[in-house]
Amino acid sequence: MSAEPVPLHARVSAKAEGDGLEVSLAGTWQITESRPSWAGFLGTQNPALVRLRVDEVGKWDSSLLLFLFAAQQWCRVTGAHCDTDALPEKIRTLLAQISASHETSVPFDRSENFLVTVGVATQDLLVKMRSIFTFIGECVISAIRLVRHPRKFRWGDCLFEMQQCGAMALPIVSLISFLVGVTLAYTGALVLRQYGGDIYVADLIGLAMVREMGAMMTGVVLAGRTGAAFAATLGNMKANEEIDALETLGIPAVNFLVLPRLLALGVMLPLLALYSNALGILGGMAVSRGLLGISPTAYWVETLSIVSLTDVAVGVIKATAFGLIIGVSGCLRGLQAERSAAGVGQAATSAVVTAILFIIVADAIFAVVFNIIGF
Repeated sequence: MSAEPVPLHARVSAKAEGDGLEVSLAGTWQITESRPSWAGFLGTQNPALVRLRVDEVGKWDSSLLLFLFAAQQWCRVTGAHCDTDALPEKIRTLLAQISASHETSVPFDRSENFLVTVGVATQDLLVKMRSIFTFIGECVISAIRLVRHPRKFRWGDCLFEMQQCGAMALPIVSLISFLVGVTLAYTGALVLRQYGGDIYVADLIGLAMVREMGAMMTGVVLAGRTGAAFAATLGNMKANEEIDALETLGIPAVNFLVLPRLLALGVMLPLLALYSNALGILGGMAVSRGLLGISPTAYWVETLSIVSLTDVAVGVIKATAFGLIIGVSGCLRGLQAERSAAGVGQAATSAVVTAILFIIVADAIFAVVFNIIGF
């Protein structure tokens, strides 16, 4: 009867390659057995490149990961390049998770040069932009299907979302819009009263609210309120595998979950923007009455003389675009969320940041385009 082979203990060997060092691990790595440490193995060596290999490793547990992580940490601190391409994908994934949990405890990774960093960031940006455009394309196809087959659309869900992002948002939109109008009136009064143009405060507030601030402030408020709620809801559904269940039943998540929310925001945000315009003008009227002594009648007549239907249409067009941007951002981040509680929170934060960023970019584009066409 042959005896069972005795497992080899954990061991590390190194081979110099110019100014680099190829580190090979072998044997059985177990947390309960004695094993080498990175500091003890490296000694006084200071290589510029460390290449890690585990080709001869048998059984292993977290002790192997701790050794490799210590090597990565040393490379980060000293600025050496740590090459992990030869490691199995499973080990690289676990190392990435450990590094992510300790990313604030070590200095910035200086192992890769500037061109590599720019290239990786560019590839990551292209992948993210591709996912955004793919999602937008799916939403467009779903909208076309809605036009062709409106009876298959869940109008009850859409009306519920309209109530949540429309009527339930009236208090915060009212407060923000009124205070924006008050702030604009005080700011304009500081300049205009020096030249005897107190009445032109109405012109300033009317145009600013109708063309810019009404749609912009409503969009920002709903990005933080509704966009984050969409991302959290869909992210939680993904974590609970509800979206997977819908896909298994042949129900596209875009049709069932995304399109009702997009339609609700696309309809309600322009209405909220018009309401915001009225509250902002009312706030300016209150300040003009108390600070400048302008009667509400004179203020209103001056506002009507400067604000036209074209200005109102500009604000409505912007508000519609902002509503779709918020809906797309919230739903996309929710569907991309990781399947954990932390992933849901990150998705909500990312949805707000993405929505506000694209709202500002879209507003700048609208300003240029409307200036070119003479709006």
